[in-house]
Amino acid sequence: MRFALIAAFFLAACSNAAAPAPASAGLVPRPAPEAHEETAIFAGGCFWCTEAELQELPGVRSVISGYTGGTTPSPTYRKMGDHAEAVEVIYDPSQVTYERLLRVYWSNIDPTDEGGQFYDRGSQYRTAIFVKDETQRAAALASLKAREEKLGQKIVTKILPATEFYPAEDYHQDYYQKQPGHYEAYKKGSRREETLERVWQGDRDGGKE
Repeated sequence: MRFALIAAFFLAACSNAAAPAPASAGLVPRPAPEAHEETAIFAGGCFWCTEAELQELPGVRSVISGYTGGTTPSPTYRKMGDHAEAVEVIYDPSQVTYERLLRVYWSNIDPTDEGGQFYDRGSQYRTAIFVKDETQRAAALASLKAREEKLGQKIVTKILPATEFYPAEDYHQDYYQKQPGHYEAYKKGSRREETLERVWQGDRDGGKE
């Protein structure tokens, strides 16, 4: 019983209903890309996990957790409205390609799940690739088709035009570094790794462009 209660606490960690008490709830400034850099926006369920997987890639300067894809003005974690949890990546395309970012993104979501991701349920945890131009749209569409072929089933992840991105509160940024114990317990409790291995059948790249 004690284990079940502890597991339930960690499982709820990324949901709006049981958000961790913030040390500071201020919104962070949105960093701007340099002239040689590009941006990419991905929604992949809990933004803690999406941020952690992309942040460590060589060539990625910044990954900001935030909200996008909806119409609710000035969203917050407690009042997200119709937005999705997402991340904005600032990267140097001479060091890491957009296609590489896509491969890492797909490897860390279940693109067949319409109801959320892993333990986190609801539209705020939907998956989507928000593209800023035709080049990104074409690359995202090609990667989606490759993974549909790999999985042999329809992918529900949307490819959508990028809209306003709102950075999340500062206690959500770099959560995997600030609260490593809590973060790892959340990942384990949500059975994230087991689900990804099952979905991608041992091939976490899930297909090649």
